[in-house]
Amino acid sequence: MATTSDFDVSQLSSDQQQSLQQYIDVTGQSINDAVPLLERSQWNTQIAIAKFFDGEGPDLVAEAQAAQNEPPRPSAWHGSLLDVDDDDHHARALSPRQRTEPAPRVVPSQTVSWQLPGILRILFTPVTITFSLLRAVFFWLPQSLRLPFFATIAKRGLGRASTGNPTLPKEAAQRFKRQFEEEYNSNALDFFEGGHAQSLDTAKKEIKFLLMVLVSPEHDETDNFIRNTLLSPEVLSLVNDPENNIIIWGGNVTDPEAHQVASEYSCTVYPFSCLVCLTPKEGSTRMGIVKRCSGPMTPADYVKELRSAIDRYAPELAAVRADKRAQEHARNLRSEQDSAYERSLALDRERARQRKEAEAQAAAAEKRALEEAEAAARLAELRQQWKRWRVTTIASEPDATVKTAVRLALNMPPSSGAGRLIRKFHAETTLEELYAFVECYDLLQEQVYDEKATKPEGYEHRYGFQISTVLPRETLEPSKTITLGNRMGRGGNLVVEEISPDEEEE
Repeated sequence: MATTSDFDVSQLSSDQQQSLQQYIDVTGQSINDAVPLLERSQWNTQIAIAKFFDGEGPDLVAEAQAAQNEPPRPSAWHGSLLDVDDDDHHARALSPRQRTEPAPRVVPSQTVSWQLPGILRILFTPVTITFSLLRAVFFWLPQSLRLPFFATIAKRGLGRASTGNPTLPKEAAQRFKRQFEEEYNSNALDFFEGGHAQSLDTAKKEIKFLLMVLVSPEHDETDNFIRNTLLSPEVLSLVNDPENNIIIWGGNVTDPEAHQVASEYSCTVYPFSCLVCLTPKEGSTRMGIVKRCSGPMTPADYVKELRSAIDRYAPELAAVRADKRAQEHARNLRSEQDSAYERSLALDRERARQRKEAEAQAAAAEKRALEEAEAAARLAELRQQWKRWRVTTIASEPDATVKTAVRLALNMPPSSGAGRLIRKFHAETTLEELYAFVECYDLLQEQVYDEKATKPEGYEHRYGFQISTVLPRETLEPSKTITLGNRMGRGGNLVVEEISPDEEEE
């Protein structure tokens, strides 16, 4: 197993990358080992996971195609095709004696009960009774008298007898653990609460040993083995030691799943114990049977058998475990680096967005200020044009012969520099004309007249001052209908006050 990935994942399609990620999440295998297996499985995640846990046989289609393209050659090897593991070249270099027996992954099958019709069931009743008697006699015979033929018959009969109502593997495991603790008043052994397939997958994923214990209540040695051997201090110390990395799974052969496990592992003698673990030299994903213990054994012999297998395979499992930890560390490091990069990238994007918004706001403010300045300049130009035109329409001061003239004293604003101004106006002069006189007073003083000046189109002049009486104080609006004669009589004092821009807007 490689600690680093040399494969470029970007070469895969999105569906293939998704299948690869799902496969790695379930199996924890490296990318270099996962991609070839997925390619052989046509990128089907379920088929690849099944091959990972159950082991992968030879590709018969590829061998047939190769045989068609190459001439037949004599071979000196006459072994079985099942002995070849295509996933690991080290397995080919091992002799048949050095190779371990593969550990089957047992998934309980739902059996369908079928019964004979009523008449045939009555006719076959003597045969059924005879078979049951033979099976009972077989279990009471000593081990040396059990012929292989009768063993096969009894084994098949037990399988049919033990298949009752279907039970979930997890429920069967929990029931076995509960009955074991009640029967022997001990919970020193922490049996795995799950099916055999789940325990085997857990042992493979966590790279631990799986100790399977199968018992049969019909054997006399079962109780003695459990009390004196399995629950002995020596065995408990070995199994419960965390350094040994042992998962223990137990089953009663009267349960359908345990009976199927006993059949797959060729168990004929009880009590039966089997030690299973990952065999890296024979295949990176291969689970093998490294030790079998059948029949009653003393605690010393039982520990010795298990210890020999553990000492033999523990260094290999420790190396694989360290390799897996290194892969997980590298994966976590890459994940943290990717997360930090994403956070940094998000922060950079946020800063760029804020900078872009600030630049847009500054540009909008600058554009708005420029437009306001242009509008103010245009307004000032129109205002000046209006004054040049309006000054030509202001009537001159009446002479002394006009007896109806209105004499006004105007206190001009400080900005005009005119101070107090006294002037006569015609009685029919409107208040708006009085405002125009004050507005154009500077041009009247300079005597600047442009006879060609015209009124700007679309411009409505607004005075930046107001004229008020002194006592009582009252503001005079620039009306075009109210005359000075009607409003002021023969004369009076008025005050010209400038209006601020805010007051003007109000």
